Amino acid sequence: MNNKNYIQWIRSKVGHEKIMLVHAGGCIFNEKGEVLLQRRGDCNLWGFPGGTVELGETPQMAAKREVKEETGLDVEVGGLIGIYTDFNVVCSNGDQFQSILMAFELTAVGGELLCDNHETLELRYFPLNHMPKLFCKQHEEILNDIKQKK
Repeated sequence: MNNKNYIQWIRSKVGHEKIMLVHAGGCIFNEKGEVLLQRRGDCNLWGFPGGTVELGETPQMAAKREVKEETGLDVEVGGLIGIYTDFNVVCSNGDQFQSILMAFELTAVGGELLCDNHETLELRYFPLNHMPKLFCKQHEEILNDIKQKK
């Protein structure tokens, strides 16, 4: 069962009630110390690449898969930046969830930047002191944490 089917199955049991979803992603830096952001197709705002952990995956596996899907890059997963839990969402269809996001330090080891013009509208590296508005509070917290570590 893939993740979309799993979420549909859960929703068939609980309707629009709040559930918990686990997400994983992270930060990829270039040689200039700039961090890669993705302009998302769902909201046209910027964020770090990542997505929902699927059944049978570890968060590290999900981070690698999601980054490949969203950016075209192959990555190695390094240290944990943080775990971010204070984010509640109500989707346009009424579905509710609390997101638990695990953000990792990621290193590009292959692939090339590619946008699918659906999930990813644009990919760009930004200096930490000139970041665009990020799409959610969790990503703002990740940014604050990586700025403190640099």
